[in-house]
Amino acid sequence: MNPAFPSRRRALQSLGCGFGYLALAGLASQQNARAASAANPLAPRAPHHKPRAKRIIFLFMQGGVSHVDSFDYKPALLEQDGRMLDFNDLRSIAKDGKSPQQRVMKPLWNFAQHGRSGMWGSDLFPEICKHMDDLCLIRSMHTEGIAHGPATLFLHTGSTNFIRPSMGSWLSYGLGSENENLPAFVSLSPSLGNGGPRNYGNAFLPAVYQGTAIGRPGVPAKDATIGNLRNPGSPEEARRQFALLQDLNAEQLRSKPGESELEAVINSYELAWRMQGAAPATLDIDSESPETRALYGIGEKTTDNFGRQCLLARRLCESGVRFVQVNYSDNSNNPAWDQHSNIKKHGDHAAAVDKPIAGLLADLKQRGLLEDTIVWWGGEFGRTPYAEKNGTGRDHNPAGFSLWVAGGGFKPGHVHGETDEFGHHAVTDKVHMHDLHATLLHALGLDHEKLTYRYAGRDFRLTDVHGHVVHELFS
Repeated sequence: MNPAFPSRRRALQSLGCGFGYLALAGLASQQNARAASAANPLAPRAPHHKPRAKRIIFLFMQGGVSHVDSFDYKPALLEQDGRMLDFNDLRSIAKDGKSPQQRVMKPLWNFAQHGRSGMWGSDLFPEICKHMDDLCLIRSMHTEGIAHGPATLFLHTGSTNFIRPSMGSWLSYGLGSENENLPAFVSLSPSLGNGGPRNYGNAFLPAVYQGTAIGRPGVPAKDATIGNLRNPGSPEEARRQFALLQDLNAEQLRSKPGESELEAVINSYELAWRMQGAAPATLDIDSESPETRALYGIGEKTTDNFGRQCLLARRLCESGVRFVQVNYSDNSNNPAWDQHSNIKKHGDHAAAVDKPIAGLLADLKQRGLLEDTIVWWGGEFGRTPYAEKNGTGRDHNPAGFSLWVAGGGFKPGHVHGETDEFGHHAVTDKVHMHDLHATLLHALGLDHEKLTYRYAGRDFRLTDVHGHVVHELFS
């Protein structure tokens, strides 16, 4: 670029101490606004093909919900409860070098068929089961990683050990945001363990695509917010401060043209400035009606915390956030659903999330948002059909497990794939985690083989060199 003709962006940042830049959104013509969007890395981008959905809400059940106690009904577990059998278990082999016989353990919750579809589900999740006709249940998932850390990283980034961008960051990079005043990717109460910030990190993608964390485990959802969202001074003082900051940034850009990290920092400041006007209202769930709050279980001791997170996820998506992750987790090395010694503890966790999730599905549906919003529920793996160490819990099981998606063009009331008679290994119409990633990207109009970023001499993608779209999951 000819240095005698500075870019529109840099001119606006420097002229008038930055006030021209601050006033752009309100004063520019439609043509100039489109030009501004082109300069904004989070501006909406055209998908590769016609999308079925616009956004995703991911309900992450960290630790691994037992599929054989929830959504994968296996009569053989009831018939052979207590028998010692050889399951040829990968985790046992990895830990002990052999796979000893294990005691079959029946599900601790009763199964029944639900809705017009007749899909099986247990009374571990009685409220979610009322929405079976809206769910697309995948019973043949399998993944990489037998421990929480690698499997959780793989779920989020497509890699068990290397630092890779998270799925939300890939979506932000590929599609941008529907609202320039809010982040494209938000993670609610993410855990600090088992991948921690890498689960919502941008890795080698530009920093503007990193997820925005709101809250953390251990902090009540009612107290979770974005730090320093409100300027303590007057609006005029805040404008002067921001104008000065932008003027200094413009000087830095002139001295370091093309500095991507500096550009990312400036973009984050610009977004933070805009968020001061938009985010407080979006985060204010107290503005919702008493009926809506009750739908999510807000105000009830057991469900209040997760209910607030689910309602906030709906408000964020409704406001244009592209990817919202709602985490049911903690910061320990033994995540919430990780019941090795007492699988009955699943009941406590299910009671905390069941009503809020059902409320979210009902609320999205009645608002017409479920049509173009994907709700994705699941953990990093499932659990074994046997009692670990002949006790009362279940071990990790990455070889076969269940998760479900709803909305966004996925086939409602549909079951895809099967595990073996005990629910241990996926055997029919298997879906690898790479396949799920490819399928979710496809639903949002992105070709997983074309969504690439060149780094360190080669093109990277979420699915690496794997994955295929499971078209059978779509209506």
